[in-house]
Amino acid sequence: MPAKDIIHDKVKYALINDGWTITHEPYPIRYKTVSASADLGAERTLAAEKGQEKIVVEVKSFIKLSPLHDFEIALGQYNLYLGILEIIAPERKLYLAVNDVVYRDLFKQEAIELILNRYQVSVIVVNLTQEVIVQWIKR
Repeated sequence: MPAKDIIHDKVKYALINDGWTITHEPYPIRYKTVSASADLGAERTLAAEKGQEKIVVEVKSFIKLSPLHDFEIALGQYNLYLGILEIIAPERKLYLAVNDVVYRDLFKQEAIELILNRYQVSVIVVNLTQEVIVQWIKR
C-alpha cells in the first residue's frame, strides 16, 4: 500500500467535520489489469428523498521542489482514476484535495486554473490548522 500523503489525516478529519463518513481508506480503483487506489472514499446522506452522495478523494500536499511537477503527477492520477471510476463506480464523484495555501499560491495561477477547468478537476480546499473544508469546487 502506498504511503499516506502528509496531509492525509487532516483532510480526512476535515471531511468528517463536514458531515462525511469515511467508507474506504484507501479507495480501491481496479479495472481488469489496472489496479490503483485513491486516498479516501466517503459518503453522506442527503435529504431523505435524495439518498446518498458518494465521493472519492485523492489528497496532495505539493511539497516537493517543483510544485508544477507535483501538479503534473496529480493531474495524471486524477484523470486515470476518473476514467476508471466512470466505469466501475459512476455514482462516485472524484475530488483532488489540497490545502488552502497550495490553492491560493498554485491553483489560482491563471495557467493552472486553465488546466483545472480544461480537465474538469473538482477540488476540495482544506484549512489544515482548523481541519475544515473552506471550499468545494465542483466541475
